[in-house]
Amino acid sequence: MNHIESPRTDDSAIEQEIRDKGLTAPRVTPADLEDNIVHIEYVKHVSRGGQVLRWAVLTTKSGYAVVGNPSVSVSPENDNEEIGLKVAFENSKNSLWPLMGYALKQKLSKGGA
Repeated sequence: MNHIESPRTDDSAIEQEIRDKGLTAPRVTPADLEDNIVHIEYVKHVSRGGQVLRWAVLTTKSGYAVVGNPSVSVSPENDNEEIGLKVAFENSKNSLWPLMGYALKQKLSKGGA
């Protein structure tokens, strides 16, 4: 079976591709997203079956809190707090993108930039 390498889709790779292509219209950038996060709170839960779940609650400048899907260790032996926190943060950050895109579109529709 052939191995197909997936393209890089992390924020920095996408941002570089956008810049390389000269796409300059108003948009939400990774820097905008990071700048909008003013507080991060992590919540950990251990299920009856021993699975470890972690959520990252991101509070934005407006005070709105966003949470994404949790990170989950199916086997408790594989739980690693550092990795779990990173995954939880990325999941919540991914939930913030569409909200910030919507806010920018609202602003642009009213003549703002």
